[in-house]
Amino acid sequence: MNYLYDFYQSLLTTKQRQYMQLYYLDDWSLGEIAEEFEVSRQAVYDNIKRTENMLEEYEEKLSLFSRFEERSKLIKNLKTAIEKDATTESVLLIVDSLERLD
Repeated sequence: MNYLYDFYQSLLTTKQRQYMQLYYLDDWSLGEIAEEFEVSRQAVYDNIKRTENMLEEYEEKLSLFSRFEERSKLIKNLKTAIEKDATTESVLLIVDSLERLD
């Protein structure tokens, strides 16, 4: 969830960002967040669950995080191939895979 938040936080409302930041990044409890915003624990829980579902939907539709992971893997493979003096053909195959991600 932290990665999804990193990628899609700009699509959230200020309140959603605050709740998610406090809950996931700052490790606040539902009760602490509820007290800070003067709402019920249930309201905080519902907001966080709705926001989690939204983040998962964004990833399902946009795939920013999964493409980031794939790109990172291919870059690592490319570095390894270059360090091992791989053939030009194998390096170009990795580069081609990178290009197809976008």
